[in-house]
Amino acid sequence: MISTALAIQNATAEAVHDEEVMDMASALYHHRSDMTGDEFAKALFQYSAHLSAMTATLVTHACLTESQIGDMLEAIKEMDALGKDITNGNN
Repeated sequence: MISTALAIQNATAEAVHDEEVMDMASALYHHRSDMTGDEFAKALFQYSAHLSAMTATLVTHACLTESQIGDMLEAIKEMDALGKDITNGNN
């Protein structure tokens, strides 16, 4: 359990310090005065979404085996297909 907590902590730190994430943060900081409020809000949202996705991906890889990740992706695909079938059946 401690090793899992440490793996999650390391994955989160890795996401925050990822070169692309850091480049996005730097660009936001240095170009904030060049953007309108809406542009800055959009850029901030994109940065936040990228960091969140990166963190989720790295934490998933830290907590699950490759086989478990494959099973999870297959379940997601099945749920997506089921949702589309339900939506198409209601039209």
